[in-house]
Amino acid sequence: MKELESLDAAFVIDTFLLLLIGIGPKIALVPFLEATASMPEATKRRVLRKMLTTAATVAALLLILGGLLTRLLHFSPGALGVASGIILLIISASMVLGQQAGGGEHPVEGRDPMQVAVFPLAVPYLLNPAGIVVLVTLSAEASSFAVLAAGIGVLVAVLAFDVVVFRWAVQVSSKLDASRMLVTEKVFGFLLAALGVQLILDGLSDVGVIHLTTGH
Repeated sequence: MKELESLDAAFVIDTFLLLLIGIGPKIALVPFLEATASMPEATKRRVLRKMLTTAATVAALLLILGGLLTRLLHFSPGALGVASGIILLIISASMVLGQQAGGGEHPVEGRDPMQVAVFPLAVPYLLNPAGIVVLVTLSAEASSFAVLAAGIGVLVAVLAFDVVVFRWAVQVSSKLDASRMLVTEKVFGFLLAALGVQLILDGLSDVGVIHLTTGH
């Protein structure tokens, strides 16, 4: 069982938590509710299905082909981390400094709901830059097929959690307090900003620009 040496509970838990941030419901939930607020129930469900299937398809491709992409395009996981951290900082800044509820921060007027489901709901809100980094890095650095298979299993579990959360949100969307949702979005925006900074620092460390020390 030598190929399983890199697999343990800590790996599975860490991967689950990272993917919960990278392709979990928190960033996408408020934009989804705002974008679909005036839509009929049937359209909301179509948008939800399109958003989930698009994010899942892109995530699966990144997990399977991410290592190949890093070699073909000649970029390192460190460079990807820096780029993704910068984009995540931009997204988090818009979450923290954006307009008040109902102010049109996620405008959909005049757009095909299915296009909105793909962008910006599926990418970059549901599958966000942190998730892209995790998936590509896991694909590029997996030490065995077993590690990659474990990553696929964790991804499936996170996507199943997304399905449950968003279906629940569709059912209770009319009863949710918009102001409370806005507060949680802004608080989480601060946390995402910190994650963006960490991605940049880790990326710079990976390419040898800086040296990070970890406390014990």
